[in-house]
Amino acid sequence: MSFDRRKFLTLAGSAVAAPAVLRATRANAQEVTLRMHHFLPPVANGHSKFLKPWADKVGAESNGRIKIDIFPSMQLGGTPPQLYDQARDGVVDIVWTLPGNTPGRFTGIEAFELPFVANKRALVNSLALTDYASEHLKDEFKDIHPICFWAHDHGLIHANKAVKTMEDLKGLKLRFPTRLAGEALRALGVNAIGMPIPQVPESLAQRVIDGCVVPWEVVPSIKVQELVKYHTEIPGSPTFYVATFVLAMNKAKYEGLAPDLKAILDKNSGAAASAMAGKVWDEQAIVVSEMVKKRGNSITTIDEAEAARWRKTTEPVIEGWIKTAKDKGLDGEKLLAAARAALTKHQNAA
Repeated sequence: MSFDRRKFLTLAGSAVAAPAVLRATRANAQEVTLRMHHFLPPVANGHSKFLKPWADKVGAESNGRIKIDIFPSMQLGGTPPQLYDQARDGVVDIVWTLPGNTPGRFTGIEAFELPFVANKRALVNSLALTDYASEHLKDEFKDIHPICFWAHDHGLIHANKAVKTMEDLKGLKLRFPTRLAGEALRALGVNAIGMPIPQVPESLAQRVIDGCVVPWEVVPSIKVQELVKYHTEIPGSPTFYVATFVLAMNKAKYEGLAPDLKAILDKNSGAAASAMAGKVWDEQAIVVSEMVKKRGNSITTIDEAEAARWRKTTEPVIEGWIKTAKDKGLDGEKLLAAARAALTKHQNAA
């Protein structure tokens, strides 16, 4: 009788414990599906050669427990300037966006977007920005979990006329990507017009603009090489302009991940992810520029003396940014020095 009672108590105890064991097992085997949203078409290199391979890598390393569904071309609604807030508010889980889409909101990161500050190579800019962000951008991006920051390679001018001197820029209607690129173009005499990248092809076709300022990587995805025939390079480093990017995740979604899944995402964040992106932009700059040459378009590189004129003419843009930063309680001179130091540190990155 006592044996039967002990057996009953053992079985009863096992039955009570079983749900707890199952809950622990399920927690350890957490599976999540994350929705990533961005504004480029799926044929764009940013999507096909960085975002998708990155998402696939995370999926493979998690044995399929992290599944990332990507929605390009703003398929989930809204406009490109709304992407950051979509991640912040949990409308989507991850976004890829440009802080410059919301001018004046992210002042600290603009140190890399100032004229003639960034390197010609995306890998250098991306690693430098990663270092800079870890120390100087925590408050600025505290509303989201940043997976990585990066910046593209040198931006150049694509127009319906040849541009060889500052005088050739006078009155040209050129699309600009960031607030500071717009200010630099205006200083050079350009009629600078801001618009999200998806609007550029129609605006070029309808002659709303005479050209645009984008890196080589972007050119094929918006058919710039078909809509204009002239492309102007600015030689050397530092380069005329770059734009910064962030792969941003909803903070609560990140914090709700199981520890092992969080570790996998962390392994594919920061410098690892930004280097992956930077290499894509650098590689595609070569591929696309060669494609444009073979097409018969004209590519001009302004000479060093002319580039020096452009640098001198755009210096007030830097001075204005330092003042703006001060008005917002930031030490612009210190931030700019930190950006330049980080760029120097990584200038030989390979």
